[in-house]
Amino acid sequence: MAGDNGVRLNRVVITGRGSVSPYGLGVKELVDSCWAGKSGVRYMDKWRSIKGLGSYLAAPVPPLDVKQLLPRVVRRTMGDMAVYATLAAQEAVQEAGFSKELLSSGKIGVSIGSTTGSPTEYDNLYQEFLPEQSIESIKSGMFFKIMGHSCAANVMAALKIKGEQWAPTSACTCSAQAIGLGYLLVSQGRQSAMICGGADEVHHSVTMVFDIIRAASHRNESPTLSPRPFDSSRDGVVCGGGSGILVLEDLDSALSRGAQIYGEITGFGHAGDPNHIANPSSEAMAGVMTAALREAGIENDKVDYINAHATGTEQGDLAEAEAIGSIVGPNVPVSSLKGHFGHTLGASGALESILILEMMQRNEILPTLNLENVDQGCKGINHITQITPSPVRTVVKNNFALGGVNVAIVFEQWSGA
Repeated sequence: MAGDNGVRLNRVVITGRGSVSPYGLGVKELVDSCWAGKSGVRYMDKWRSIKGLGSYLAAPVPPLDVKQLLPRVVRRTMGDMAVYATLAAQEAVQEAGFSKELLSSGKIGVSIGSTTGSPTEYDNLYQEFLPEQSIESIKSGMFFKIMGHSCAANVMAALKIKGEQWAPTSACTCSAQAIGLGYLLVSQGRQSAMICGGADEVHHSVTMVFDIIRAASHRNESPTLSPRPFDSSRDGVVCGGGSGILVLEDLDSALSRGAQIYGEITGFGHAGDPNHIANPSSEAMAGVMTAALREAGIENDKVDYINAHATGTEQGDLAEAEAIGSIVGPNVPVSSLKGHFGHTLGASGALESILILEMMQRNEILPTLNLENVDQGCKGINHITQITPSPVRTVVKNNFALGGVNVAIVFEQWSGA
């Protein structure tokens, strides 16, 4: 392909996937659980002691035997989210077939984002500091767990990677931005491959943010029935944890190595919306979808599926439904995966992209779990409410974040051409 200036750009394909999710460790757990229609949402009983908090729902990663999975020398600078990112990156790199020599060659970089550093470790830090206003018991390794680029830096260190290091910190769009950035770096030849994605962890302080702005679900009596994207009885977000990682690679490099190719990225739309720091804009959403499709050279009527960001908030769902309808009309299948395992924030774009690649392999579309009665304002699009056999050759994947961040990525099924 060629850029706007006529310079040849590399084609970018996906050759590795890695996952730590509310279903456990590994891509297989994620895929099998979603195709079985399982919910990853749980009731967090310990949160009931927090004054003023109304949401006790989350989709946490199940306990992992981290001591067996990672050596101490590696994990001592990691909070939970960095552990998740490292485990997911290890799986993705192994699937891609990268040798230790290739990882340390400088040809491979990392782009892994998170909302902040580890909120659990921030909590531990201030629990130590605040009672006596003392830092005497705080260990030096704490900083590496709470710094904003903790996930990216720890993955680089654990895998001995010497290429470029990037760490988007844009909450709900972290991993979508990271994937888009990796796509740009590989297409322009700065790196032959990028390890891309994001991570976040469940902590009450994260859910508190959404509760304070009245965007968290309070369906505490029936955890697995929330969140409910696009549904008339939706009542907000359920936060989740985990990490999703994709290996993006120059097509020529992938073919020369004989790597398995899971799909291709052909378009990336990315724009800010300065009109309001909190309220979503259907116009901005439609704009990045249009930009991504234009870059991919795909007409709107050739899209087979839209993977919606929809989190189960009224304003977000309505704006996105309007945007999708304006781009592809009422017939193209649409679903959100937040109903399965909540909103994993920095991990969401990558975890959902892994499932998009699986949909392409199976030519089946996963539904929006918990969608029973479509909200009147969201009825202008084709909602999928059960696993549906359908060609999945071209997909637009949406992710949007507070602060006016809008991202859309075009994935295409790999045909060997």
